[in-house]
Order: sequence, then structure tokens, then C-alpha cells
Amino acid sequence: MNSRVLVSGASGPIGAALLPSLKASGWYVVRLVRGQAEDDGQVSWDPGAPIAPEAVSGFDAVIHLAGESIFGRWTAAKKRKIRDSRVVGTANLAGALAHAEQKPKVLVCGSAIGYYGNRGDEALSEQSAAGTGFLAEVCREWEEAATPAVQAGIRTAHLRTGIVLSPKGGALGAMLLPFKMGLGGRTGDGRQWMSWIDVQDMVGGIHHILKSDQQGPVNMVAPRPVRNAEFAATLAIVLGRPAILPMPGFAAKLVFGEMGEELLLGSQKVEPGKLIAGGYPFRYRELRASLEGMMRR
Repeated sequence: MNSRVLVSGASGPIGAALLPSLKASGWYVVRLVRGQAEDDGQVSWDPGAPIAPEAVSGFDAVIHLAGESIFGRWTAAKKRKIRDSRVVGTANLAGALAHAEQKPKVLVCGSAIGYYGNRGDEALSEQSAAGTGFLAEVCREWEEAATPAVQAGIRTAHLRTGIVLSPKGGALGAMLLPFKMGLGGRTGDGRQWMSWIDVQDMVGGIHHILKSDQQGPVNMVAPRPVRNAEFAATLAIVLGRPAILPMPGFAAKLVFGEMGEELLLGSQKVEPGKLIAGGYPFRYRELRASLEGMMRR
């Protein structure tokens, strides 16, 4: 009988790439879905409400990726949705798994490199302390929300994910249109570090964690981060367009507010220490190769 895996957030760019690969590897995939479950391949849930332990019992692994998009102006209501969708949803799921009769062997739970805050040129490993700012607070609470699963003896890994490059949308999708129109360029002074990962390595890294004994925080980033100016120049080269219209820092703050300051101007130079130590073979170590591969998919 195939191993059973329960997945939340399956409709996002990561989930869209992950599910086919899980099925191809022999996993029987069940999705956590909002609303009514349509068949045996779905389990209904409301992230804001407690979950019956029997609904999540009998799985070998659980991969929890659900969360409100962080893109958009951070109004008070938007920030509440970002936090609650991650912290409350994770707490409810972890609590149900902890009390399930048949507990999973492993919980792979989303997080983000936002945990580290804006750190300039500092090299950041899984052992680095949490930073400051809204995203750092959310990520810290998000990881702590999985504590019931950890205390119940479930091996739990937190995916501290960088900028995921996917042809299905996400951050790259937001950048493509202006760059294709020749309206792209660096943001601010362009010196801020961008820690990125190709979606194929994101998926491969999750498979690696499922098969290994890794637990705790795992930095899901490529081995070579780039500065914002290099990212903009490389994307422009791959698209065959100029990158001559930078967005000044004050404009990023004016247009996007707090999100612009943390996401667009913040700097995080993150190292994938655990993946490298565990022997994960990155498919895309260099940004240009990832972007060129993306354009062919």
C-alpha cells in the first residue's frame, strides 16, 4: 500500500509543482481543502477552526503550505489575515495531529526567511537568531505554533523559504510583465541580498526532508544568493530586455508601504546549510540557469 501524505496549500505555485512529483514517487496524496470535500482525495478544513483528530489520522506525512499571500498593501486587515492564516492554521493542524490515533512520522511545515528580518550583508544560517519586523514576528509565531506536534514526537521541519522562482506565478510572476515591457530595474540602491530558490529545488528539497531525518528549521534557498541589482540585470538579459528604470527606495515605501520596506528593500543573505550538509543535489545553483530553465517550461 502506498504511503499516504496530507497536503495543505496545494493550489499555490509550490503545491502545483509538488503534488505531481509526490504522485510520481508513489505517494497517495490527500489534499486539505476549504469547503466540502468532494472525494477520498480531499479532507475538508477551516484553518481558523479546530480540526477533529480523526480527520487527520492515518497519514505517513503531512506537508503544510497554506497561508494568505503576503503580496499587497499591508493594511491592518491584511496583516491579520497573513498572521492568522499561518499561526492559527498551523496551531489547529498541529494540535489535531498531536491527538490523532495514528500520528504521521513527519510534519513539513511552511515558514520563510522573513524569520531573519533585514540583516544587511550578514550570512544567515539556520542557527541565526530571529530578526525584527512584521514578517519576523509572524515566522517566529508560525514555527512556535507547531510545538504540539513536536511535543507529540512527530519529526517536524520548518521550511524557511526564500523567493521561490516558478513559472506559475508568485514573486517572479509579478516581475515578468514590467521587465518584458522594458520597465524593469533594481529596487532602491540594489545592494540588498535576495535569497532565491527554483521551484524544482523547492520540491526536491521537500522530498529530501521526507526521506531524511532532518528536523527544525531548514533554509530553502539556493547556494548562491544575489544582490537585487544582479537579479534585475540577469532577468533582463534572459528576457532580452533592458533594465534601466530603477524604483527608488522612497517610491517603494510610498507605493507599497510596510510591505515595500520589508519585502523589496530588506536584505537577507541566507545559506542552505542543512540541505548542503544532508547532501541535497541542487539542480539550479545559479540564478541565470534557473531563469533560463523557467522560460523553457
